[in-house]
Amino acid sequence: MKSKHAIAGTLENDSVKTKKVSKFYLHAMRAIYLLTFLSLGHSTWSEIINPSEVWGPYDGVTYSFWAAYATLMGLGIRYPLKMLPLLLLQLFYKSVWAIGIAYPLWSSGQLDSTSEGFLRPFLIAIPIDLIVIPWGYVFKNYIKELFRFR
Repeated sequence: MKSKHAIAGTLENDSVKTKKVSKFYLHAMRAIYLLTFLSLGHSTWSEIINPSEVWGPYDGVTYSFWAAYATLMGLGIRYPLKMLPLLLLQLFYKSVWAIGIAYPLWSSGQLDSTSEGFLRPFLIAIPIDLIVIPWGYVFKNYIKELFRFR
């Protein structure tokens, strides 16, 4: 069990890290967390609680993941930097899908309305994520730490 001093030190370190990221980034990240929490959370949890059809395994996994993801985004409203990996995940999975799935469909003339329904919000979200993510913080606290060997 952590002592009171260890807990206080952890809280102090968190507030120091937050001060190193501008308020613009913190507020912008909170807005993305809130928007995702409300929109994706509502649609996925509504479908899980009252499904419109019986799902196969892939649909079940997809909805379960999105519901958990949206719920965790709610924590980002309070802890924007601690939940930053969720924004990175969002950026990467949407980029991978747009490049690896949607682009080949589009270039072969097979992009259907369902895929297009995913692609449009993804193409809006990707540049927003690129703007909202504090890249200096990411490089300093994630990338640089990757190459620090002890």
